[in-house]
Amino acid sequence: MTPEERAQLKTHIETWRRAAIELEEIERRELLTVDTREAVRQLFGHNTIVQDAPKLTTSGLVEQQAWFAKLRKQ
Repeated sequence: MTPEERAQLKTHIETWRRAAIELEEIERRELLTVDTREAVRQLFGHNTIVQDAPKLTTSGLVEQQAWFAKLRKQ
C-alpha cells in the first residue's frame, strides 16, 4: 500500500467514525418519534387487525411480570 493510499484510507476511516456518532443520534431520534401504526400501514396497507387495535400506552412488561409472580407463587 502506498503512502497516499494509506493516508486516503485513514481519512476514510476517520470520516466514518465521525459520521457514526451523528448517525446514531439520528437513529435514536427516529426511534423515539416513529409512528408504529403508520409504519405498519405503510408495510401492510389498511387491511390489518392492528389498525383497529387500541393504541397501547405501555409495553405490557409490568403486567407480564405480575403474571409471572402469580405463577411463581402457585
